[in-house]
Amino acid sequence: MFESLTDKLNGVFKKLTGRGRLSEANIQDALKEVRLALLEADVNYKVVKKLVDDIRRRAVGQEVLESLTPGQQLIKIVNEELTILMGEEKQGLQLTGRTPHLLMLVGLQGSGKTTTAAKLARFLRKQGRHPYLVPADIYRPAAIDQLKKLAAQIDLPVYPSDQAQKPEDICLDAISKAGKEGADVLIFDTAGRLHIDEALMSELVRIKQKTNPIEILLVADAMTGQDAVNVAKHFDESLNITGVILSKMEGDARGGAALSIKAVTNKPIKFIGVGEKVDAIEPFHPDRMASQILGMGDVLTLIEKAQGEFDEKEALQLQKKLKKHQFDLEDFQAQLRQMKKLGSLEQILGMLPGMGQVKKLKQLKPDERELVLVEAIINSMTREERRSYKVINGSRRRRIARGSGTTVQDVNRLLKNFTQTKKMMERFVKKGQFNMGSFLG
Repeated sequence: MFESLTDKLNGVFKKLTGRGRLSEANIQDALKEVRLALLEADVNYKVVKKLVDDIRRRAVGQEVLESLTPGQQLIKIVNEELTILMGEEKQGLQLTGRTPHLLMLVGLQGSGKTTTAAKLARFLRKQGRHPYLVPADIYRPAAIDQLKKLAAQIDLPVYPSDQAQKPEDICLDAISKAGKEGADVLIFDTAGRLHIDEALMSELVRIKQKTNPIEILLVADAMTGQDAVNVAKHFDESLNITGVILSKMEGDARGGAALSIKAVTNKPIKFIGVGEKVDAIEPFHPDRMASQILGMGDVLTLIEKAQGEFDEKEALQLQKKLKKHQFDLEDFQAQLRQMKKLGSLEQILGMLPGMGQVKKLKQLKPDERELVLVEAIINSMTREERRSYKVINGSRRRRIARGSGTTVQDVNRLLKNFTQTKKMMERFVKKGQFNMGSFLG
């Protein structure tokens, strides 16, 4: 995400960081380029003007001009101002008071609202909540069935909506049934339109008036940039939304929506969708997003993902095996599966500081299909071969290749990568640089 904006901002700051001193003229020139980069990223022009003015006000003072590292100090100011622009602190859901808590998702058709409802439900269950999904879109063909299928994938209850019912009646009846389902959070998936119209807003207002939801969350497509901001303004004027969920952030999002919505509507971005799968949703952290935009990575989110997906006991067992040089292909396969849960390889690498600036990384574009090949090859091995790779001779390699639908060269490449990874991990453990227990704790 923000690849183009990150490249342009890094280009601006690279010119400054090597200088021993900065003049007001240097800063003015740099801020002109920052302004242009933000406008090209489809950030609201009023937001850009205020942001650049705020940065200039701080940058031309003693904070930068008298600093020993003026270039770095300017980057620090930009980072802080971007964070303020997007809301300063993470804003979670306000799930307080009497249950069940009612969450109403609204948005235009095609914004990913129904999928987001399932994602949010799964996220809340991992927080110890008991969500109940309510399909209230009676117009879009198969909308109700889509939510039912998504609910089945994650084993969550869903209200048996009927297209003959009125949307507000569906929501009211679901509230009365929530207790029987043991639910403490209801998520209403309301109807959308291709554009905002009076009929849509009237229906949403009726649902709001009859159910009094604790949260009204707009699901907006991040890829639409400034249009997403305009949509947010219209929905907020009619419904007084409590927050925004930006979907499709993993795509070619230029940044306009994420950088403009809070400033224009004064409503926080609460979550972002980072993929198509039902686990691809994350709380929105303004400070971490600012760091990512500036190419500084997002190690905290990566650690949180790892803590959510990796088992601490398994991690400590792995560490012991590495110390005893017992790491085998079964362990290698298990680690690859765990890594896949964290997201795509490109997303993971993008969270590491400095990696967003490495041009080679963008050219590599890690091929996820390679992981499928690796799994197929390891699955074609016998238990003995997986646990003691050195027994794999020429004839065994040919058999493994045939069984996995690959070539002997593919098998050779896997074994070479495995031995290199094994040596590297064992070296880190020996030096005390690899401690999964403390990492996850």
